[in-house]
Amino acid sequence: MFAGTTTRKGSSAIRLRDARHRIGVIAGASWLGATMALALLSCGSAFAAQPKVVLLRGWFGVFSTGMDRLADELKAKGIHAQVAGHLSWKTAVSDILRERAAGKTDPLVLMGHSQGANNVIDMARALAVHNVRVDLLVTLVPLMQNPVPANVVRAINYYQSSGWWGSALAADPGFHGKLTNIDVADDPTILHISIDKSARIHSDISREILALSQARIAADATGSRNPSAAGEEPRSAERKLPERAAQAGKGQTQ
Repeated sequence: MFAGTTTRKGSSAIRLRDARHRIGVIAGASWLGATMALALLSCGSAFAAQPKVVLLRGWFGVFSTGMDRLADELKAKGIHAQVAGHLSWKTAVSDILRERAAGKTDPLVLMGHSQGANNVIDMARALAVHNVRVDLLVTLVPLMQNPVPANVVRAINYYQSSGWWGSALAADPGFHGKLTNIDVADDPTILHISIDKSARIHSDISREILALSQARIAADATGSRNPSAAGEEPRSAERKLPERAAQAGKGQTQ
C-alpha cells in the first residue's frame, strides 16, 4: 500500500517536472523568436534608412576624382553611393523616378562638382516637377547656376567669393528648407580643381549624410517625418570655412 502511494507520488512529480520543462522551452523559444524579430526589424529599418547618394563629376570628369574617393568612403560606411559624369544627370533623374515609382523612399542626396554642381541643381528642379523630395543637396563651386528649388530640404554650397570659380547659391521663392553658403576663399589649399578632394569637406559631407540616415531611422521609429526639423541652422546662412580646413587640405593631390 505504501509502495503504491510512493509510486503514484513519484509519477506525479515527474509529470509536473516535465510540464514545467515544456513550459520553459516554449517560453524560451517565444523570447528568442521575439528577440530575433526585433533584431531583424531593427536591421531592416536601418537598411531602409540608408540614403541614396548620387555624385556628379565636372567637365569630362578629369579633375573630379575626389567624387570617386568620397563615394568609396561612403560605401565603406554602408551608404549606397554612385558616381557619374555630369552629362548623365538626366539618366540619373529617370533612375530615381523609376525607383520612387517602385515604392522606394530612401533619403536622397545629390552632390556635384563644378559643372556637376550645376547639374545636380538641374536634377533637383527636374525632380520637383514630380514632387520628389531631395533631402540633401551639396554643390562644390557651381557657377551661373539655377536657384535651389522648393523640394530641397537642405542645401550646402561651397564656393570661392574671391574668384570667378564658383558663387553663392540663391533659392526659389517657395523654398522653405535650409540653405548654407560656405566661402572657402580664405583657404589657399583649396582650388577649383582640388576642392572635391578636400579631406575636411569630405568629413563634413559624410557627417551630414550619416546624420540624415540617423534622422530617418528616428523618424521611422516615431512614425513622424518632418523634413524641416532636420538641422539647427537658419533657413539661409553664410559662413566661412573654418581655419582648420586649411590644415586638412594640405598634402592632397590634384
